[in-house]
Amino acid sequence: MYKFLKSKNRHDIIFLFLMLNITFCLAQVVEEELPVRGFAISAPRPSEVGKFLEFIEKNLSKTNVNTLFLMVNYKYQFESHPELAEPSSLSQNDVKKIVATCKNYDITIVPLINLLGHQSWKQDNIKSLLKVYPQFEENPGDKLQDKDFYCRSYCPLHPEIHAIIFELVDELIEVFEAKAIHVGMDEVFVLGEDSCSRCKGKNKAKLFADEVTKIYNHLESKGVNMYMWGDRLLDGRTTGLGKWSASHNDTYPAIDLISKNIIICDWQYKTAPPTPAYFAMKGFKVISCSFEVSEVANQQLDNVLSIRKLNKATIKNRLLGVMHTYWSTFDSFIDCYEKSNCSSETIKGAIETFKTMYENDK
Repeated sequence: MYKFLKSKNRHDIIFLFLMLNITFCLAQVVEEELPVRGFAISAPRPSEVGKFLEFIEKNLSKTNVNTLFLMVNYKYQFESHPELAEPSSLSQNDVKKIVATCKNYDITIVPLINLLGHQSWKQDNIKSLLKVYPQFEENPGDKLQDKDFYCRSYCPLHPEIHAIIFELVDELIEVFEAKAIHVGMDEVFVLGEDSCSRCKGKNKAKLFADEVTKIYNHLESKGVNMYMWGDRLLDGRTTGLGKWSASHNDTYPAIDLISKNIIICDWQYKTAPPTPAYFAMKGFKVISCSFEVSEVANQQLDNVLSIRKLNKATIKNRLLGVMHTYWSTFDSFIDCYEKSNCSSETIKGAIETFKTMYENDK
């Protein structure tokens, strides 16, 4: 650090400023005690559960993380619908070990299952729900031929879909002993398609809002809180955020049609726009989510802390905290985290960001 203090090089000075700013913000996190200091990662394979427990015990418990968002999706041996479990899915015993370990370290665990969108991939990559029940798919029509076609959705108006997905949701809530569940709902690019006989001509914002509300009502009846991603509730054109971290397919008016009791996870990975403040002003509790760019994560944290510090309780209490997300497998995370064996620059950046945010003694 001393060599940077002596340096007259502009880049060295900028680097020193950033390091000091990051350290200051981390100290603020401890002092401020944000209600949610989250980490989202894919569930481990059964063969990796021991290593995952070791990571929680030796590493995660030494950080400021207090909420683990575990991306389970269909990687659980469902008793209600065993036909939907993906290969190498967690058993009930595996989950109970993870739950017990998190309890030992006062880490709240929130299971995540993608609903509506992210049901399968590309032209020929059909999995889980849509592989077993192809009739549930929202027909993508000509979109399937687009070179940028990404992921498939189930049709929210299919009369048999909710009986099945709610059984899956209920089972995850029970096995994880969860008081909250994350239901995904991000990057829904296939919705209200003309090629779907049930959805053709329907207002996409209302379709989206109605599905959110149906899921919310089910969870509320069980006394379970609901988390969801916020990208479909943002106008990608007006904000300039684009079609990924915001909506280009007219779902964004749904923000005024859904319950304000839903907790919004606002993911913005390349920039740090004032979207958490927007959600808070709309009446939602919100978490600001980062990925692979440390400077962005640091600015997001600073934004959340500033809003909490400089606003009255009405707004302050809606800014719940931050979440770091990791979008690859647990084994790729631990290889990069422990051995610096990082398979890509994105993964390396995500690990560095995680360490920047959370590797600070409680």
